[in-house]
Amino acid sequence: MSESLETGSGGQHQGEGSDGVSARQPLSESKEPLNGEAGADPETRLCLTGGESAHNHDPGGGPPSAPDPATVPGQFVPPEGGWGWVVMFASMWCNGSVFGIQNAFGLLFVSLLENFGDKEDKHLQFKTAWVGSVSMGMIFFCSPIVSVFTDLYGCRKTAIAGAAVAFIGLIGSSFVTSLGPMYFTYGIVFGCGSSFAYQPSLVILGHYFKQRLGLVNGIVTAGSSVFTIVLPLLLKQLLPKIGLSHTLRVLSAFMFVLLLAGFTYKPLLPVEANSKSSKQKLNIRKVFNVKIWKFLGYRIWALGIPTALFGYFVPYVHLMKYVEETFKLQNEEVLLMCIGISSGVGRLVFGRVADYLPGANKVFLQVASFFVIGLMSMMIPVCQGFAGLIVVCLFMGLFDGCFISIMAPIAFELVGSENVSQAIGFLLGLMSIPMTSGPPIAGFLRDSLGNYNLAFYLAGVPPLIGGAILCTIPWIQYRKRKQQEMQVAEETTTKMLDQNSTKVVVPGSGEPQKECATTI
Repeated sequence: MSESLETGSGGQHQGEGSDGVSARQPLSESKEPLNGEAGADPETRLCLTGGESAHNHDPGGGPPSAPDPATVPGQFVPPEGGWGWVVMFASMWCNGSVFGIQNAFGLLFVSLLENFGDKEDKHLQFKTAWVGSVSMGMIFFCSPIVSVFTDLYGCRKTAIAGAAVAFIGLIGSSFVTSLGPMYFTYGIVFGCGSSFAYQPSLVILGHYFKQRLGLVNGIVTAGSSVFTIVLPLLLKQLLPKIGLSHTLRVLSAFMFVLLLAGFTYKPLLPVEANSKSSKQKLNIRKVFNVKIWKFLGYRIWALGIPTALFGYFVPYVHLMKYVEETFKLQNEEVLLMCIGISSGVGRLVFGRVADYLPGANKVFLQVASFFVIGLMSMMIPVCQGFAGLIVVCLFMGLFDGCFISIMAPIAFELVGSENVSQAIGFLLGLMSIPMTSGPPIAGFLRDSLGNYNLAFYLAGVPPLIGGAILCTIPWIQYRKRKQQEMQVAEETTTKMLDQNSTKVVVPGSGEPQKECATTI
């Protein structure tokens, strides 16, 4: 996605002793990476995954240990702090402001219904839900494009431009007086700007951290959880007192601060001096990387994740309105706070748990996440009290954090570091379609049936199907690894037989000689 994600070509493994060199070389030449190490240097692997899955596990099952950068000649060594701590807090603000506002859309949704809605309109919920869905969908839909822009222009320029566009989108939304223009100002402009501001905030961390990158990534991604807790309380106070328009202007201040935060993204990784022709070839390879689709595991992953996400964003949009209609309560923002708190815990806990799961077995964490999220969506209409909904939201947020925290490590395992940037970008782009269409469909069902029960029941089905699809990935990777191990064993045996057949020991010399030089 940016200069810290580039792997270049010709990256090689560091052997683990004299026996490990010959045994690992054929694996590194495999067309289907099993552990994300093929053709990658240790620096790039760590930049991408925060040290969660890039290195071999020790026999005792402990967390992986990164090789000392000082032992690799000419390799860039991040400062592990310094100005990097400022960058970390700037990135945390980015994650928090972008996804905190998106996750709190349920409260804005209720206000939009009151300000722009026609009570005689039978499809009001369906039309209004598109505002938040388009905005969230654009964040992911633009991801492949953002990856290219970040590669070409760097983290700082891309992030500043994105924050400026997001700021304009929210300011423009504050002057809108009908639902139609809101699709463009809030949905498209704010969503696109958020996408361009978001991705560089994660990429730049690899310039400053390596040994601590896992911890730093956990803190940064937990920023959205903190904002998801705080913003509902803020919106609950602002909306009744100053109205929707002024509330959107207050939220635009978050984007203005984000614009200033983008100036802290000072790149540190050295830029290689390339000729004009080599730069052109490099840029073409960045834009059109079709190699990722050759990996069967990635193709299944790219099918299962979007399938599971058709119902993913439905509770964030409709749960507030459902509580208002069903329980006649005025403290529905507590549910968003519960999701935010448990999601932050899930990101820190499951990110660490993933360190102990070798290879593609990390996929099982995402399978468990989708199963739990699907079941919790189906449990929403079953709950007879508000306390039951709190429990549901706590579990939903916990496994939401699990799903998010291991996205990059799994991508790394499936396609290798040289392809992971485009792999994540294209996957996020595919995710935009179901995340955009799910909430409006739920709103349509509410308008047609008069309640949300069927909408929440159906929202739980896609995660179950998507999780079942993902279950096949570890099995496929296990078979591939066994085939490669057998190939390595056969090659090693063949070499040993060849050496033994061409060399004999001359009596008295103690040294092997070629057979033609001996006498019988």
